Amino acid sequence: MCDSCGCGHPHEHAHTPGEPHAHTHDHPPVRTIPVEQPALALNQRHADQNRGWFRAKGLRVINLLSSPGAGKTTLLEKSLRDIPAAAAIVGDLQTDNDSARLRTSGAQAIQITTGATCHLDAHMVMHALEKLDATGLRHLFIENVGNLVCPASYDLGEDRRVVLLSVTEGEDKPLKYPVIFLNADLVLVTKTDLAKAAGFDRKQALANIRQAAPKAAILEVSANTGDGLDAWYQWITA
Repeated sequence: MCDSCGCGHPHEHAHTPGEPHAHTHDHPPVRTIPVEQPALALNQRHADQNRGWFRAKGLRVINLLSSPGAGKTTLLEKSLRDIPAAAAIVGDLQTDNDSARLRTSGAQAIQITTGATCHLDAHMVMHALEKLDATGLRHLFIENVGNLVCPASYDLGEDRRVVLLSVTEGEDKPLKYPVIFLNADLVLVTKTDLAKAAGFDRKQALANIRQAAPKAAILEVSANTGDGLDAWYQWITA
């Protein structure tokens, strides 16, 4: 995925099995240099700067996280149409498809293209804020890159963290990726209109969410049918 969060794959120097070495060389002692903590410390400084900027502007900021295809963009499209004074920042590896789609709601939507980086960080968000007109805004949604691993470690300066779990993903995602669920303020079970077709075990899924995210609120929604959206909007504005 990416090197910045330590999930890149190191280059390997390999020979064909059974093939004799054409040369000999001595390898120096291996020295491990930890990079994750300094990187996260720098990110935290940027996140704190973002948080100060958000508070100065009177913005409530929600970081939306999920695996790819869990329904973040569809949910945001409905939310931006129904919630006044809201805008979005969208992160994807490539294309501006999602931000273009969200702008059809009439709201501001700023795209961050991350390239090979599998998460948003606070510095990326900081630069996106330069393009945001915060006049009159009250709510800002940050749609993170679809990934249940790397984004969990990166504070963006948000007020609340929301993790989506679609019924099409299966019930065990919270147990497989517990870190991202542990830090959630809210877990949204999405695409509930597809639960029967997907064979979704609601009782087991809710039990798994409770185990992985004991402090999080849980809501069940369908952006397609509108079921549960009023409760979602009330949670945002409460």
